[in-house]
Amino acid sequence: MLQPRAVYTHGHHESVLRSHTRRDAANSAGYLVGHLRPNMSLLDVGCGPGTITADFAHYLPGGRVVGVDGAAGVLEHARATAARTPAGEMPAARVAFAAADASALPYGDGAFDVVHAHQVLQHLGDPVAALAEMRRVCRPGGIVAARDTDYSAMTWFPRDPRLDRWLELYHAAARRNGAEPDAGRHLLAWAHAAGLTEVSASASAWCFATADDRAWWGGLWAERVTCSALAAQLVGSGLATDHELADIADAWRAWAADPDAWFALLHGEILCRA
Repeated sequence: MLQPRAVYTHGHHESVLRSHTRRDAANSAGYLVGHLRPNMSLLDVGCGPGTITADFAHYLPGGRVVGVDGAAGVLEHARATAARTPAGEMPAARVAFAAADASALPYGDGAFDVVHAHQVLQHLGDPVAALAEMRRVCRPGGIVAARDTDYSAMTWFPRDPRLDRWLELYHAAARRNGAEPDAGRHLLAWAHAAGLTEVSASASAWCFATADDRAWWGGLWAERVTCSALAAQLVGSGLATDHELADIADAWRAWAADPDAWFALLHGEILCRA
């Protein structure tokens, strides 16, 4: 059962941020960007290092973009991301960041035209309450949008029992933390439970099959299972040993080195009218 508050399974190790900072509006919110218009205001809930947040500004000339996250430390990365945009490339949209809880957003009713969350609801103890809060701060007729991975729908080649074990351990850690790692398949139901009635559901995938993509994906997971908060949780809870996690890291490196290796992630998506 999901809990009112959940522990963030991934933490903010460099290997996690390396994954998050590869994301932008095109590769992570393609289902939404076609609905963005000049002068709109957008709230990005659970913005992390802010690469998607800052990129939204390019789709909203004259508008306003705000990113919020419960981890104040990661917001320094977000501000640095926005500041690194070369002069003249950032449109007129204003980008700001603030610490905030997704279940108690510090904004008035109807404060934004668009409220967005990417890979956030899967980590929350009460995703329905978070969606209801996103709906509250969205103006009537505005857009509430969310996209989340479905871990059970991940698939790869070649098979390796150590990677099967990685997925088993990830599920165990996430659920122990009060979260739902298969959130993608739940988004439509969660939106309905939150009182959103005009909901369009879709899905999209990431695929890692080139040498560079395999090296990036396999390398970051090899680090995450040995060095990140996930590793500490797995060992600290007795779900795995350091030796087992090192073996899983070796499996990721072996997968990345295989020229025939392929990995796909399915994401659930929802677009809702508030």
